[in-house]
Amino acid sequence: MKWIRQIGFSSRFYTASIGLMFMLIFTAIFPSIKLLTELIALAMGGFLFADFYLLFRVKQGFNLERKMANRFSNGDENPVEIKLHSHYQNTIQIRIIDELPLQFQERNFHFDRKVEKNESFKISYSLRPVLRGIYNFGKVHIFINTKIGLLERHLKFKQETDVAVYPSFHQLKQIEMLSFAEMKNLLGLKKIRHIGYNKEFEQVKNYVIGDEIKHINWKATARKNKLMVNQYQDEKSQYVYCMIDMGRTMEMPFNGLSLLDYSINASLAISQIILKNSDEAGLITYDKKIRSVLPASKKSKQLNLMLESLYGQKTNFDESSLEPVYSYIQRKIRQRSLLIFFINFESIYSLKRNLALFKRLSKSHLVLLVSYKNTEIEKLTTKAANDIDGIYLKTIAENFLYEKRTFLKELSKYGIHTLFAAPEEVNIQTINKYLEIKARGLL
Repeated sequence: MKWIRQIGFSSRFYTASIGLMFMLIFTAIFPSIKLLTELIALAMGGFLFADFYLLFRVKQGFNLERKMANRFSNGDENPVEIKLHSHYQNTIQIRIIDELPLQFQERNFHFDRKVEKNESFKISYSLRPVLRGIYNFGKVHIFINTKIGLLERHLKFKQETDVAVYPSFHQLKQIEMLSFAEMKNLLGLKKIRHIGYNKEFEQVKNYVIGDEIKHINWKATARKNKLMVNQYQDEKSQYVYCMIDMGRTMEMPFNGLSLLDYSINASLAISQIILKNSDEAGLITYDKKIRSVLPASKKSKQLNLMLESLYGQKTNFDESSLEPVYSYIQRKIRQRSLLIFFINFESIYSLKRNLALFKRLSKSHLVLLVSYKNTEIEKLTTKAANDIDGIYLKTIAENFLYEKRTFLKELSKYGIHTLFAAPEEVNIQTINKYLEIKARGLL
């Protein structure tokens, strides 16, 4: 009797039933339409029987399989595919409802389709998660109607599965497909005059027009009886740490993703470039204390270790403090390193409060502050002000942005590098900044 639980009635059935009920009422008033009413009732009964037969003569109506990756990339489109095969010998109309995880908050997610006899087909769609963690997918439901459309058959397919949503790894795959030279071209990095000299000897080669004359190797030239020059490459195995602030201000959302997730995704992207450049990438997360540490390394598994470390990172909504970070760096990181701080200052006072520690760090390390533009405040500055309140808000917004930009610019006086980027652009701009620092030989 399993089929009983699969029976449902369509809106067409209820409409026809209401019409028939009114006819029965009018029969009591106008007996002359009694025969017509009985014929309509018999016809409806016949259609119900025919509809039931067409729906349930096939024991197993469909084969169904949901296919997707066992982990999703946060902030990216992740493909999902539902493969189906119909065993019906007639044309039917179906509605497919997939029980999506609660995190997506989808209440009307369905696909309507006409299915021909014994047809095999697939339904494809994509999902963009904006929170890391475990996502629970439920059953897949199929509601089947024939051309008669009085009854409805409801099939449930047990496709429950859990999918882990990790920090964006799709971007890492894209970067992995590019050589480091191609990445430089893709990001539009221009050749920059070297301020310092931070090169390692690579080889001696024949002189060609354009080579630096000061690099001519006179001993090799005398032996070969032709001009030979020393070729140098950027110094490798330099330490670069991504320092991620886990404080409450990093929970601000922009386009669905929090600043913390933008920082995590940017940290992975820049770490991929760091490792491709033969430098050593490390990770430190903190709020009022050190939350996690991954020492700098250039091993092949380093990126996966970072991915796993960042997967479960969440803010405790504490006020961040740089003091434990400064203490740890002074004790544990002896070699001069590039420290990339992903941090969000929503007030000038909090930035000034941490200035002393940043100045101390810049004496022994190269410090880069990656701060986020508040795009909502920037919208206020471009919006026309039509009343006193609008003028007031626009003036406050412009003053805030001006103070923040001015203060960040003044940090360069203390040897602290800054990057003021919109959340959506932080990946590329951070990579460009790192490549610029390497090109200038500052590290």
